[in-house]
Amino acid sequence: MSGRTFRNETEGPWASNAVVFSPSGTPEAEFCVGDDIPALVTDVHGGIWTAYGDEGIYGGHPESGAGLAGWDSQGRTSWTPKGRLPDYPLEGCTAATENEQVWLVWYSGSGSGGTFLTRITPSTGDIASYPSPVPAPDGFAVCDNRAVLTRRDHNKRSVELIRAELNGTTWAVTSRRRLRLPGRVVMHCGQGRDGSLWLRAGNTWLRIEA
Repeated sequence: MSGRTFRNETEGPWASNAVVFSPSGTPEAEFCVGDDIPALVTDVHGGIWTAYGDEGIYGGHPESGAGLAGWDSQGRTSWTPKGRLPDYPLEGCTAATENEQVWLVWYSGSGSGGTFLTRITPSTGDIASYPSPVPAPDGFAVCDNRAVLTRRDHNKRSVELIRAELNGTTWAVTSRRRLRLPGRVVMHCGQGRDGSLWLRAGNTWLRIEA
């Protein structure tokens, strides 16, 4: 997937920016999943989930304007927020999966909104959002009521590693530490998979358990 797309004409089609491959590496489908995508994750059934940046939200692509979206493997929209988010998104941060569920992390455009962790159940379309225990993380993974989040240090080979637990409706920080990395964190390359955070630092992928 490429994070950006474009139109040749005002009313023309949007250029494809996503390709689905078979297990053997053969392209099976090519389509557009919106514009300005800082966070994308796929679920266990092949669904695609996206969170958008401000240029996509305030651009002309219809699904990008909602801030979050779900797609099937043929590029058809499968889910939209439908006004159920606690605030209006401005920027996607990172994403994660946990068994059948998908988490999209984003922050809002209002001064009092902050950052949110939104859990989506693809089979029902149900949604639940929680205030994030840290602002704008670049990595997130979750396992049951435990989560790990990271925030990169700009131009440094380190991140802040935060652990949190869900107490009812609130994520509370349980520990913080500074983690030295083999390289600088690559933006938009932190993703959670079933309790493990995969974080790219330079040419190395790190696996951090929640």
